[in-house]
Amino acid sequence: MSGFFCLYLNMGHFVYILFSEKLDSYYVGETSNLHNRLKWHNEKEFSKAYSKITDDWAIFYQIDCNDISQARKIEKHIKAMKSRIYFQNLKMHSEISEKLLEKYT
Repeated sequence: MSGFFCLYLNMGHFVYILFSEKLDSYYVGETSNLHNRLKWHNEKEFSKAYSKITDDWAIFYQIDCNDISQARKIEKHIKAMKSRIYFQNLKMHSEISEKLLEKYT
């Protein structure tokens, strides 16, 4: 399952990748409430975050994690990759996410 429907079934943590068409840029984060977090990014609630520079963020990809610890480890891994191609591969190849979930159990 993916998308917002899964958000209400799994109250764990999420690693998310947002995309802005205006900036042609990605943003990676983690949260326990994806719907609210997206809203906050677009309303520029995070004054010190990179995401404040635009208001058209959309969910590009999400990984449903077991807990905050796992989510933070996966978020750190993804951020370390610093690669648009890696983000796109995550979306195209679900086995990458599965391996990340196994690695950071």
